[in-house]
Amino acid sequence: MSQPSHTPFWQSLRPYWALLFLVGLLITQLVHPPDSVAATPRHYSELEFPPLPEVQLPDYEQFQLENGLRVYLIEDHELPLVSGVALVNTGSRLEPIDKVGLAGMTGALMRSGGTQSHPPESLNRELEQKAASIEASIDTTRGTVRFDALSSDLETVFDLFVEVLRQPAFDPDQLALAKNQARGQIARRNDEPRDIAQREFQKLIYGDRSPYARTMEYETLAAIERQDLQQFYQQSVQPDRLILGVVGDFERGTMRPLIEEKLGDWQASGSSFPDLSEDLRQPSQAQASGVFLVDRPELTQSYVELGHLGGVRNDPDYPILGVMNNVLSGFGGRLFNEVRSRQGLAYSVYGVWATQYDYPGVFRAGGQTRSEATVPFIESVRGEIERIRREPITADELQLAKDSTLNSFVFNFASRAQTLSRLLTYDYYDYPSDFLFRYQDRVKATTVEDVLRVAQTYLNPEQLVTLVVGDRAAIDPPLDQLNPNQDVTLIDVTIPQPS
Repeated sequence: MSQPSHTPFWQSLRPYWALLFLVGLLITQLVHPPDSVAATPRHYSELEFPPLPEVQLPDYEQFQLENGLRVYLIEDHELPLVSGVALVNTGSRLEPIDKVGLAGMTGALMRSGGTQSHPPESLNRELEQKAASIEASIDTTRGTVRFDALSSDLETVFDLFVEVLRQPAFDPDQLALAKNQARGQIARRNDEPRDIAQREFQKLIYGDRSPYARTMEYETLAAIERQDLQQFYQQSVQPDRLILGVVGDFERGTMRPLIEEKLGDWQASGSSFPDLSEDLRQPSQAQASGVFLVDRPELTQSYVELGHLGGVRNDPDYPILGVMNNVLSGFGGRLFNEVRSRQGLAYSVYGVWATQYDYPGVFRAGGQTRSEATVPFIESVRGEIERIRREPITADELQLAKDSTLNSFVFNFASRAQTLSRLLTYDYYDYPSDFLFRYQDRVKATTVEDVLRVAQTYLNPEQLVTLVVGDRAAIDPPLDQLNPNQDVTLIDVTIPQPS
C-alpha cells in the first residue's frame, strides 16, 4: 500500500503561483490604487501649463563685405552640422510677361545645371559623397540658394555653394529636361480643383497679367532660351543684392575669413534690375466684386474662395489683424464652430487676413462643401464676416485668440536656424531688426475694441469677390441667388495650346 503524501499545501499550489501573484496584485491595486489612477481626470480647460519661453535672439555676428554682400553668422555647436542660405534680391515678378516661368527655371538650373567646374553629374556625386545638399530656387519676390553639410566637410561644400552662386553653367540638356517637366506641369494644372480655385482667385484679385497671378503657358515656356536664363541670372545674382546667413558648428574666427576669401573678390556687373515700380508695390484689385464660376460637371462638391485685396506686414495693425484671424478661423474659431460644426455646411472652412512683406496680400475665406450647400455656405461665411465687423468679440474669444497668436509665433524661433531665417527675411525686406518684439508687444496689448476697429476698417464686404469651382447643374439654389442684380461670370480654364 502506498504511503500517504506529506507534501505541504503551499507546495501543491506551485503551478498556480503566477496566477495567484497576479490576482493579489490586482486586489492591491483596487484597494490602494496609485495616485495616477485614483486622481480624477481634469477637464482640458482646467489643465495648467508653464508659460512659453520668451523669444530671445542668440548671439550673432553681422558684417558687410566691401562689395556690398551682407553676412550673418550664428554659432550652434549642438550637432556637427552647418547650414547656409543666401537671399537674392530678385523674383518672378521681374520676368517679362512673354517669358513667364523664366525666373523659376533660372533658379532651378543654377543648381541642376551644374557649374563651370562641376557638370551636373559631378556636382551631384560630390554632394552625395559628402552627405551634403545644395538647393536653389526663385519665387515671386526673392531667390534662395542654400547648403547643408557636416561641419567636417564645411570648406569643401562651401566651395561648391560658391560655385553655384558665382559660376552656374545652365547645362543645355538640363534645360531641355526642365522645360519638358514644365510642359507636364502645365498639362496637369487642372487636375486638382483646389489648385484651380486658388490660381483663378489670384487672377480675380490681382489680374491675370499681374506677376502675382499670371501663369506659365506653353507659349511663354517655348520662348525661354538658355541665354535668357544667363541674362536673368546676371541681373539678379550680384554681391550687393545678396544677404548670406550661416548657422551651425563652426568658429566665427574661421568662418568669416573663409567667406571673405571666397566671396570678397566678387564684383557687381552693374546690369542689375531697377528698383520695384509702384504698380508692383501697390497693385490694385482687378475685380471690384462679383460671383465667378469654374464649371466642372465631374465634381460632387464645391471649392469656394471669397475675399479681396489685403495688406502688408509692416502695417501697424498687422498684429491685431492676426488676433482677428484667430477669432475667425482655426479650431475653436467662429467659422469652424458655426459654419462647419453647428450648421454642418462645410468639410473645411477658413478665413485669413493674409499679408506679404512688400506688397498687399489677400484676405481670403472659403472652404469645401456639398454642391447643394454651396449658396448657404457662402451666405454663412459672409454672415460671419459681417458679424465680426458689427459686434464686439467676447473677452474669452480675445484671450484665446491672443494666446493662439503668441503661441504659434514663438515656434517660428524654436531653433537657431529658424531665428537666422527670420533675421535675414527682416533685413531683406528692410524691416526693423526688433520687428518680432514689436509684434509680440502689440498682440499682448490688443483689446476687444481694437479687433472691432480693424475688422470695420480692413474687411470690406462690398468688395468681396466670390469664386466657385463646382458643378453648376448640381448647385441648388443657384449662384445667381447670391447677387440677383449681377450675372454669374463663367471662367474658362482651358489650357491654351502652342501655336
